[in-house]
Amino acid sequence: MDLILKAVDFVLHVDVYLEEIISNYGGWTYALLFFVVFMETGFVVTPFLPGDSLIFAASTFAARGALNPWLMFGLLAVAAVIGDSVNYWIGHRIGKRAYTGEIKWIKKEYMERTHTFFEKHGGKTIFLARFVPIIRTFAPFVAGVSRMSYGFFFRWNVIGGITWVATFTLLGYFFGNIPFVQKNFELVIIAIILISLIPAVTEAIKARKEIGAKKAESAE
Repeated sequence: MDLILKAVDFVLHVDVYLEEIISNYGGWTYALLFFVVFMETGFVVTPFLPGDSLIFAASTFAARGALNPWLMFGLLAVAAVIGDSVNYWIGHRIGKRAYTGEIKWIKKEYMERTHTFFEKHGGKTIFLARFVPIIRTFAPFVAGVSRMSYGFFFRWNVIGGITWVATFTLLGYFFGNIPFVQKNFELVIIAIILISLIPAVTEAIKARKEIGAKKAESAE
């Protein structure tokens, strides 16, 4: 429970923690940012890591001159692309066993939600999922499980990774230091998380309605 509370506190106050990290570790901050983005996108067991909010917060410090925005953008884009590729090959290796529930560290609920997202958006899911927490982590894994062509996957992976990092880098760089945003940083982070979750919640609701409708039809 303490670990969860600490994780929530880190996400909501990521700007405070990041300021301390930059002050204490300087250039090693880039390595930490790279590691977090890589882990969030690279392994299905770490969807809780703060991707969107971390990039946004780091970009506000880049705007102040504490970090190099171009170096940060390049490293995080590479981390996002490599992370998705690693996740793809893990899914490719595990295969259909991921849907059986026999692998305890894979949440079947998230797998099914991501699969529904795939059915609606097809290959574009790799791109769109970048902007949806949890699905962002599971999409490359499901692509690997489904044996999607790696060439096709990699193309959308690169486009999506660069676009995702660029979007939140630009938002943080140009808007993160506005006085209102600085004074209400927690609310801004919560807003980013909630807005990002809208597509996933919408898909989950639709999926449940469809399942309910099918059960009703079969009952008749």
